[in-house]
Amino acid sequence: MKVEGVFVPLVTPFKNGKIDYNSFKRMIDYYINKGVSGLIPLATTGEIPTISEYEYEEIIEKTMEYNNNRIPVYVGLGGNNTSKAISQLKLVEKNRVNGILSVCPYYNRPSQRGIFEHFRNISEATSLDIIIYNVPYRTGSNIANDTVYKLAEIENIVAIKDSCGDIRQTSNLLLKPPENISILTGEDVFYYTSLTLGGNGGILASAHLNIEEFLGIFNAIKNNNYQLALAKWKSLFRFIPLLFEEPNPTPIKYCLFKLGIIDSPEVRLPLTEITSHLKESLNRVLL
Repeated sequence: MKVEGVFVPLVTPFKNGKIDYNSFKRMIDYYINKGVSGLIPLATTGEIPTISEYEYEEIIEKTMEYNNNRIPVYVGLGGNNTSKAISQLKLVEKNRVNGILSVCPYYNRPSQRGIFEHFRNISEATSLDIIIYNVPYRTGSNIANDTVYKLAEIENIVAIKDSCGDIRQTSNLLLKPPENISILTGEDVFYYTSLTLGGNGGILASAHLNIEEFLGIFNAIKNNNYQLALAKWKSLFRFIPLLFEEPNPTPIKYCLFKLGIIDSPEVRLPLTEITSHLKESLNRVLL
């Protein structure tokens, strides 16, 4: 079945230094009840670099328990050591998740051949579905469209989260889409544009907020009601940049806290709480 719709890359709520599972369960129930297509714990928005191995396994277990087979779950699993990523697969597989979101190797900046072999080796080590994640401004390496086409030929690579940051590269991919995989935008401000060019949805940090509007845009475009979608998008488009004015997910956590969805806006170092100036700007939008 085609991977499509709005997927929420869940924040990891913290309270007094520990993971706040009461808030985590509340979040999962909230987004499922709103009608999202899937959940993605332990991605960048989940502050994965600060999560211990024990917490990583516990978060997966709690996600599957709270989700209770209601919607698909894709777990963030990647890195710049291919063999280490493959060994981590066993931990994920035993929890019966639907698949993984796997980022392009970062920091060591592999060639296109290295990127292809990295994902090919991961794909051969698991039967899980794989969403590849292209985010060059974080990783230092871009997955070229030609490499995406090659990866799309691998059976269990089912989608790409496209955060390449280059509208020309994104447009070329959307206008000549791979036959076998979905294109999900990870660039929140490109959401409407991506959908109108034939994209299959998005994995969107900003969809933690105003989720009904994100879902409404997806459904309107699917039903060829572009005027309704554009009207909804115009209101969202002004709000989204505020959520990335300071490092993700700190503004989103502040908003979720203010809305009572999580009990604390706490983040882990090296991230810090948002500035008073941004709090004031967000309060004007939220209240």
